[in-house]
This record gives sequence, C-alpha cells and structure tokens, in this order.
Amino acid sequence: MNYLKDKHFGEFGGRYVPEMLIPALDQLEKVYFEAKKDKEFQKEFNQILKDYVGRPSPLYYAENLTKHFGGAKIYLKNEGLNQTGAHKINNAVGQALLCKRMKKKSLVAETGAGQHGVASSSIAAKFGFDCKVFMGAVDIIRQYPNVYSMKLLGADVIRVEDGTKTLKDAVNAALKYWIENLKESHYLIGSALGPYPYPLIVRDFQSVIGKEIKSQILKQEGKLPDALIACVGGGSNSMGMFHSFIKEKKVRLIGVEAGGRGNKIGDHATRIANEKSSIGIVQGYKSFFIQNKEGQLQQTHSISAGLDYAGIGPELAYLANQKRVEFINVLDKEVLEGFKNLIKMEGIFPALESAHAIAALKKIAPQMSKKSIIVANVSGRGDKDIFITAREIDKKGWTKFLKEELKR
Repeated sequence: MNYLKDKHFGEFGGRYVPEMLIPALDQLEKVYFEAKKDKEFQKEFNQILKDYVGRPSPLYYAENLTKHFGGAKIYLKNEGLNQTGAHKINNAVGQALLCKRMKKKSLVAETGAGQHGVASSSIAAKFGFDCKVFMGAVDIIRQYPNVYSMKLLGADVIRVEDGTKTLKDAVNAALKYWIENLKESHYLIGSALGPYPYPLIVRDFQSVIGKEIKSQILKQEGKLPDALIACVGGGSNSMGMFHSFIKEKKVRLIGVEAGGRGNKIGDHATRIANEKSSIGIVQGYKSFFIQNKEGQLQQTHSISAGLDYAGIGPELAYLANQKRVEFINVLDKEVLEGFKNLIKMEGIFPALESAHAIAALKKIAPQMSKKSIIVANVSGRGDKDIFITAREIDKKGWTKFLKEELKR
C-alpha cells in the first residue's frame, strides 16, 4: 500500500513552511534517503538500538489482565524498558545519526510529556551535541522529573510561556529557533508530524516496534494478533506499531485518543473519535486539528502531557479517512483506572499516555473471543507522572510528603 505521493499521505501532510526552511528540509530528505540505502548506517543504527537502547523490548503475556477482562488474550509491548523509559529513544537515535551525517553540531527538540526531551538530551550527551529542548510552562510543572533529567544530561530546557504553555506552543518556539539557527542545528521532531519528510522519518525509525511485534507474536503464538492498540498524540508510537501491519487487513488497528474531562472544547484532545476537528494547515503540515472556524487552534486537555495536542500526524489522518485505523477515546478517570489496573495486576507502571491504551482494553477485550489476541503498546513507563498520579491517587500522603520536604 503505497499512498505517499508528492510529499503527502493522500491529501494530508505536505511541506507548508517559510521559504527559508526549504533548503534544510531538502537536505534532510536527501540525507535520509541516502542513509536508508546505506548498509553501514543501518548497521550502526541497529547496533545502538541493541547495545544502548536495549532492544528488542519484551512482548509480555499479561495473564492477569486477560483473566480480569475475560475476553481476548492480552500481550503488552513494553517500550518502557527502553533506555530513557519510552519509545522516543528509537527515533532520537536515528535522527542523531542523520545530524552527524549532516555535520551539524546542535539538536533542537520540543517536548510535552518530557520523554522525547529526555531521549533527545540523552542521545545528545552520547554523541557530543549541544541540545536545546523547548517545553511549555504548564508541562514543565507537571512533568518536572523529566525536566530534572534533561538538565542533568546537560540540555538547555527553555520554558515556553506563549499560548496555552503546552506542546503546541513548544513546537512553535522550537520551529522559530530552528529557522534562526539552520546552519549548525537539526530539529529533532519527536512525533510523526510536521513538514515532510519528518512524518516519514519518524515513522520509519519507530517501525522497529511493529517489526519486533510481528516476529515475537509469530514465535509465541504462531499467528498474527487480531488487534493492535496504541495511544495517539501526534502518532510516533502508534505509527511505529501499526506500520508493519497496515497491509494485514485482518488485524484491527486501534488508536486511543485523550477524552479528557468530557466533550466540550478545552476539555479533551480528541481529533478523530468525536469528529469535532476539521482539516487545517498548522506547523508545516495538513491534517485534522481542533480549531475554530477561523482556523485558530483551540485549547485542549489531557491528564497526560504527551496527548495534550490539537493536531494528529498526517499519515494517521489518512488512515482514519480510509477506515484502516479506528479511533476511540477514553476519559481521564478511565485512564487512572487503567493505570492502577496494570500496576496492581501485572506490576508494570505505565506512563499516563500508555495508560490510555490500557484503559481501552476494558472496552475492547471483553467483546472479543478468548481465541483472539490483542497487543497493547505500553509506550513508556510512569516515573515521570508521579506529580500527577500521586496527587490523584494519594493526595493526603503526597501533600504531607511535599510539606515535609519543604521544611527540610
């Protein structure tokens, strides 16, 4: 299924950027396609994934969750066991190698949940690059453990006070800085969005997730899964998981969006599942966005910083239009329930982003037969979310701890 044409996935994607960015994007496209054919590049990429990232990540049979829901057999792809604690490091490794190939000295990144920021900072430390990470002021507060890690790694974390002070504003600030520093810097976009060729590059570097799942599930079960489930912000973990299965028409591909507090604008970050978004061009690409009639992005909300974003990657938009990927959303309260279920039943701490996929299992697994197989992507681990989950689950104990820390 080759649906990429003229830098678009169907009608979505493209390269809607200022003229001054075109040479940098042309260079990146040229270098990427050269690297893709270069056996030495691929060898180095895969070696780093093995020795530094720790791939392959496990495909784990969640026996207790399976019994609890009473339907399909549930497997978990545990990307949280990667170096830096999430899937984001896969793409960071690949783009850092492209940066080295282009002989640039600096990485520029944006981050919401902080996992891409940590991945970018880590790979910058490994390769000796300078690193600037743009992060919304709201996200800095709710994801401070990752901010602390980025600073330890030597990155310059730049607080973004514009707009809603979340991911979309961090992307704008990072793009602005990159435009002003094109010669020495590479913009390491963390999700499968932005101007072409970024959606393609990020998806390809993350496709290792789906490739491993296909090999692992055939070895463990002797057949392909009946369904794959992943949370969807911009689309890096979901497209990384889905890409190897797009041609496998019998495998359901299910994306889970942030239902937040409810259906009102400003209370959620659902672009596809509730049909409240519309097609627009934002931040260099054409896709579905939560926007008003004038094309201005609207406020979004999610308990998870990584899904608190008004747009969706162009390839996912295309696959949604083609009915190849189906979308559902889950509420914040359902996410917290999924978070607690995975911890108490399997001893795995998921990121709140990943807990969206776990929450969706409750809706999907019981509807399927016990002979069916679901694979859910645990795209990251939950260390970073302690300031959110502790306040929600153990507010009294957490408040007491913070007060004691202030006294000390």
